[in-house]
Amino acid sequence: MTDLYEPTSRTTATRTRERMFYERDTAHAILDEAYDCSVAFVVDGEPRVLPTLHVRVGDTLYLHGSTGGRFGLAARGDGVRICVSVTLLDGLVFARSQFNHSANYRSLVAMGQARPVTDNAEKEAVLTAMVDKVGPGRAADSRPPTAKELVTTAVLALPLEEVSVRVRAHGAVDDPEDQSLSHWAGVLPLRRVAGPPEPAEGMTRPAPHYLPQTPASPWQTAVPMHGRHVALEPLTPAHVDGLMTALADDEVWQFLPTRRPGSREQMAEQVALAARQQWNGDRVTWAQCDPETGEVMGMTSYHDVDEKAGALGIGHTMLGKRWWRSGVNTEAKLLLLERAFEVLGAGRVFWYTDIRNERSQRAIARLGASRDGLIRRHRLRPDGTWRDTVLFAMTVDEWPAARKRLEARLQQGAEDQGTK
Repeated sequence: MTDLYEPTSRTTATRTRERMFYERDTAHAILDEAYDCSVAFVVDGEPRVLPTLHVRVGDTLYLHGSTGGRFGLAARGDGVRICVSVTLLDGLVFARSQFNHSANYRSLVAMGQARPVTDNAEKEAVLTAMVDKVGPGRAADSRPPTAKELVTTAVLALPLEEVSVRVRAHGAVDDPEDQSLSHWAGVLPLRRVAGPPEPAEGMTRPAPHYLPQTPASPWQTAVPMHGRHVALEPLTPAHVDGLMTALADDEVWQFLPTRRPGSREQMAEQVALAARQQWNGDRVTWAQCDPETGEVMGMTSYHDVDEKAGALGIGHTMLGKRWWRSGVNTEAKLLLLERAFEVLGAGRVFWYTDIRNERSQRAIARLGASRDGLIRRHRLRPDGTWRDTVLFAMTVDEWPAARKRLEARLQQGAEDQGTK
């Protein structure tokens, strides 16, 4: 097998030939990156183009379908002649003239006779590879197909023999007479980015490790932390019902920028919002739970995480009123500060709180933080008024003394409050 696909009359470009490529590695990379493709074939003299999923195994492209669909029906017997197209759009190209607008892309066309896969062992291997493509390790973490499901699933195999790749990967190309025009020209890059996993109804397990995740920086990772009074667990939808029970008091939400959720759906949206913000690297959220019973007591977060500057905030903290003055808030803050300063290597941790929330200001000051100033008209309150925010901070130089004070308070059973 050579490193190139041999061009044919059907895979040789009639224009812009400089964009054509026939390297196997380039073609394989496009097929492996793309999840879906378009398949063209003819039924009763009429053209059909269908979207479907695919997976490449060696130099064979396997396509997924239903035995009862037109694609599966057309491929019975000796198979069906098809043309497969895959396009990865990498950017929109803006030129000074409308005519020269374009796109940056990587595309592939493969043609040939696709044969139906009738051997169950081959079909099972292909379906396993297809499932593992969407999430490496997913096949082992899911139920394999039953005999009935195998019968109703069509898999077609297309030998990769007649293949061409077309690529554009450069900026705007304007005519000489247009280059003096003042219109903006350039490239708007595009990329496919996975969002946060959305669990099925009733799902209590966290998203599996093989799903696309936020950048693997520990600054953006919620790791479990355990103390005597509180366990900090990465927040998941499984905590929604517990949060509804623990935080069912308007006083807990009195100075927060959002109103108390009035339904389970609204609380679930609060949890989903925290997940989206963590996915974007803006927030890292934990549920505060009883370390012995697992009962949910509240939630807390890192926010405004700035790894480059070595700074982060602690906030979005809500603790059920039943656990105020119990040591839970003090120990939770101790765990968060230990991780920030001693694991992540932060140089500064800060807190925001409403100027009207004197209880919160006293609690933050007792942690050993200093009041650094006032941010006027900082945030809108739920009632539409502007909030002035008090800023507290603690530096890494102040941390050792603050840690000793917090540990001493916990040993002495000092009372603490936990709404902020």
